[in-house]
Amino acid sequence: MKRTVILFSFITLSFCSFAQKEDEEEKNSFRENLFTGGSISLSFFNNTFLVGGSPVLGYSLTNWADAGIVVNYNYTSYRDYNYVFNDKLRQTVYGGGGFVKLYPVRFLFAQAQFEHNFIRQKFIPNAGITQTYKTSANSMLVGGGYTTGRQGKGGQPFFYLAVLFDVSGNDTSPYTDAYGRTIPIIRGGVQIPLFQGEQWRR
Repeated sequence: MKRTVILFSFITLSFCSFAQKEDEEEKNSFRENLFTGGSISLSFFNNTFLVGGSPVLGYSLTNWADAGIVVNYNYTSYRDYNYVFNDKLRQTVYGGGGFVKLYPVRFLFAQAQFEHNFIRQKFIPNAGITQTYKTSANSMLVGGGYTTGRQGKGGQPFFYLAVLFDVSGNDTSPYTDAYGRTIPIIRGGVQIPLFQGEQWRR
């Protein structure tokens, strides 16, 4: 009887230890695939200047795909030289959304990003009263870019440069000029795995 109890206790402890090890491995695997970073946006187009920043939190789904959430802030300045000389438009945008990146090779990627933004515009005419407007808009950014080398899930940090276009067709999109034309968005940034140090120490 005593031997049976001892054997049962040994099997139970072994099973609990194995289950705990599996839970820890699964938890570590999830942690190692998390990343952060962000990008800086800069654009010059048809008398339009745009600058902004977009911090991200993401997860590496596979060795060739990432997904995550993004928060963004952009400032746009437009000056009219065509219809009414020196009229100005100032625009502040903040919002967020989600993105997916696909890496067919280590140094190239395609990106799709949905955003919902809140927009504040200030129209400053050359002669007249300054007016302020508030609205919101959805955008679908599509494009691609170059990286310094993504090494798969949980790899080392890398830098990237992307060019994106808003294909939503939304006239109130913050990524269009005063005539509703899409502005090319150039974003340079960095992607940093959050727990890569733990991975390399094991």
